[in-house]
Amino acid sequence: MPYTLVDSNVILDVLTQDRTWMEWSTSAMSRQADRGVLAINPIIYAEVSVRFTRIEDLEAALPHEHFRRMPLPWEAGFLAGKCFMQYRKRRGKKVSTLPDFYIGAHATVGGMTLLTRDANRYRTYFPRLRVIAPDA
Repeated sequence: MPYTLVDSNVILDVLTQDRTWMEWSTSAMSRQADRGVLAINPIIYAEVSVRFTRIEDLEAALPHEHFRRMPLPWEAGFLAGKCFMQYRKRRGKKVSTLPDFYIGAHATVGGMTLLTRDANRYRTYFPRLRVIAPDA
């Protein structure tokens, strides 16, 4: 069964009822859930957690029956570091941090699709990664 790693920006669109992106993000997550398993990793979990004061509320927002928790493979750490180094050599702005590269590397190494609104960086540094984004 195919896995889709759901980036925090898509989850937060739904949780915050973002006026611009909620409809797209809800629809995209629903389509991917119909095709397979939605997944998150500890980095995505941490990024979403900043919106909550209690872990119980976060857990309720990310129910286990809807989001499979995936561990971070060591190979993804290596790939994330190499891609981040390329980014910095290209004079990438510090705005984009290593965790974003770790998310892309995890999806790549795990053979997953990535559902995000931030497709450009992932497509540039992870060309084999299947990305689902609003511009697709």
